[in-house]
Amino acid sequence: MDITYSEFKKISMRTAIIKSAEKIEGYDKLLKLKIDLGTEERILVAGIAKYYAPDELLGKEIIVVANLEPKTIAGITSQGMLLAVLSKNGLSMLTTDKKVEPGLQVL
Repeated sequence: MDITYSEFKKISMRTAIIKSAEKIEGYDKLLKLKIDLGTEERILVAGIAKYYAPDELLGKEIIVVANLEPKTIAGITSQGMLLAVLSKNGLSMLTTDKKVEPGLQVL
């Protein structure tokens, strides 16, 4: 389904840094992430536990959808969504190719 350019402009994709990551008890696929968006910290629930150990995520610069309506997942309110791709080589999170500060708008 196609969306219009004006609909696409409503999506706020921003840079973020993962400050902490932990497994969610009782869920094999889910991790609870605390991210820094520059002006605030948020919690994300992400289905990436089969591909990443919590300790290897610390400090990673990622791209998130920052204006997604909060959703409760596994009893935790997730305040955004990280972007990733799944290929035959596994899951790969979208990151920046240079060091940038958190909270920048993806153009």
